[in-house]
Amino acid sequence: MSKLTDVPKRILIGRALRSDRLGETLLPKRVALPVFASDPLSSVAYAPGEVLLVLSIAGLSAYHFSPWIAVAVVVLMFTVVASYRQNVHAYPSGGGDYEVATTNLGPKAGLTVASALLVDYVLTVAVSISSGIENLGSAIPFVVENKVACAIGVIVLLTLMNLRGVRESGTLFAIPTYVFVAGVFLMIAWGAFRGVVLGDDMRAPTADFEIKPEHPGLAGFALVFLLLRAFSSGCAALTGVEAISNGVPGFRKPKSRNAATTLALMGLLAVTMFCGIIALAAATDVRMAENPAKDLVHDGVPLGPDYVQNPVISQVAEAVFGHDSFLFVVLAAATALVLFLAANTAYNGFPLLGSILAQDRYLPRQLHTRGDRLAFSNGIVLLAGAAVLLVWIYGADSTRLIQLYIVGVFVSFTLSQIGMVRHWNRLLAVEKDPAARRHMIRSRAINAFGAFFTGLVLVVVLLTKFTHGAWVALLGMCIFYATMTAIRRHYDRVAEEIAAPDTPSEDTVRPSRVHSVVLISKVHRPTLRALAYAKLLRSDTLEALSVNVDADETRALREEWERRGIDVPLKVLDSPYREVTRPVIEYVKSLRAQSPRDVVSVIIPEYVVGHWYEHFLHNQSALRLKGRLLFTPGVMVTSVPYQLESSEAAKLRARRRQDWAAPGSARRGPAERAKETPPRT
Repeated sequence: MSKLTDVPKRILIGRALRSDRLGETLLPKRVALPVFASDPLSSVAYAPGEVLLVLSIAGLSAYHFSPWIAVAVVVLMFTVVASYRQNVHAYPSGGGDYEVATTNLGPKAGLTVASALLVDYVLTVAVSISSGIENLGSAIPFVVENKVACAIGVIVLLTLMNLRGVRESGTLFAIPTYVFVAGVFLMIAWGAFRGVVLGDDMRAPTADFEIKPEHPGLAGFALVFLLLRAFSSGCAALTGVEAISNGVPGFRKPKSRNAATTLALMGLLAVTMFCGIIALAAATDVRMAENPAKDLVHDGVPLGPDYVQNPVISQVAEAVFGHDSFLFVVLAAATALVLFLAANTAYNGFPLLGSILAQDRYLPRQLHTRGDRLAFSNGIVLLAGAAVLLVWIYGADSTRLIQLYIVGVFVSFTLSQIGMVRHWNRLLAVEKDPAARRHMIRSRAINAFGAFFTGLVLVVVLLTKFTHGAWVALLGMCIFYATMTAIRRHYDRVAEEIAAPDTPSEDTVRPSRVHSVVLISKVHRPTLRALAYAKLLRSDTLEALSVNVDADETRALREEWERRGIDVPLKVLDSPYREVTRPVIEYVKSLRAQSPRDVVSVIIPEYVVGHWYEHFLHNQSALRLKGRLLFTPGVMVTSVPYQLESSEAAKLRARRRQDWAAPGSARRGPAERAKETPPRT
């Protein structure tokens, strides 16, 4: 079975890699940028639209606040980037926010950050894929009609790509990400040239529409609350910034410097694209509404349910490049593709964080180890499963999913920056060098401002988004926190229970005697082999044990035993209800009760079969007995295998398969072939 499953596995994810090739999977900056920063870069495809959607509640007059909201987002982005540049230099091990919070604020704060990040990574996949499906669905009706199935299909495809390894997936993701970035910058530059130099009148396809405000004439506190809500929606542009600090080990040396450079470049690109799209949206008179069927009006008539509202970036591109022009089509395709690939930020952050948490015993240990392709395969699969569940529950609706977004990331931002302030305070208490102290004081100031600003934004996000779905993200964080706490408690309890004592204990004291029991049903070859093995053990006492289920079979067994003159006493247990497992368990327990310092060795002859369906026909009683005996202290269970002819045939088949290499399982080079060629004499 392992060979049969290995063939499709190798075809899908490639040949296994040796551990000493881990260094080959490390990323240069040009590949690390699309791998770790595709989420914040692609968020400019929907973050400007989210700002305009919220402002449309107050009508078209509120749109003139969009530049000021963009400025606030830019200041926040630069603050977060500057803060995280301190993080990657101080904590290059890849623990990111979790390590910073745990080290400086304690395990509970670290676990809170980890819970927030895990939720945010799952939401990153769900939101990015759902948004990409909706963008693609505007051109291909089949996609939007079956968007849940299509979204799940894309998640499966991304999972397979990431299971092949970080470097291979990064190379695949680099091209569309760079095409998208280049396309957006070209759109901004050409739009600015047409508007400023040529004086062209660029108009979006929705420029002639009017917006029917849901709450006209907002002022005072209501207007402030609306602007804060629009700002919190625009903060979606910051999601994924922390992934670089979590992925420092994936960079080539010097790791910290390369990560910091990539972080700065990502921040510069993201804010430039975000501001450029907001400016062009204002210049081309883009109109957006939360409920376009009713709130967008043309010639006094609502557009109706058949109207499909295109994203802001699509409307701006159409205004700048022209409808159905080559550059418009290229940018639209790159936008849809990069939204799919934005989920790759989570595919690199979630498994790495899961590995660190598993090492700290907060998650199952299986998440700590790398798979065949030197990727954290179990973490990748777990992330994919959680994202598929979320997409299915919310129907791949990005509007509903995005309300859950960014809560977790600002929890981690805030706690991480508070932790960094304490980190610098601890170092300043012992540092004497004036130059080093000046550097630490500057870094502390950056992190302190970052903690204040991100904490303020966290409060805004919670106030403005809680009733719109943010409570689901908080619930997810609580579930993760409780689960990881329970796992850690279990591991600690088991570690304490199995710790080797410094003084002699009952585990190190030699048992007084060993009482061996061979379970038999008939006198045949497996029974004789088990008896021979039991005699070799030289136990203090040895007996054969059978259960009387059928009187005729038991009588035949006794007669055959006596005829062969087997020198092992045969004991038969009565079973009036024709049970096999319970009489054996009770007998073994009675032996232990009579002599608690004795060890009972139960020896079970078993058939070794060659076909999977034969397992249903043999060894069922043995499996039940072993399962029950495992819970009985002082009892050792030994299986004595007897290979049937079908197992020998299976062995031959396995040997033949061993000579055949599965696609990608082995690649021989000239040096290896030379070794196999016999020397000439």
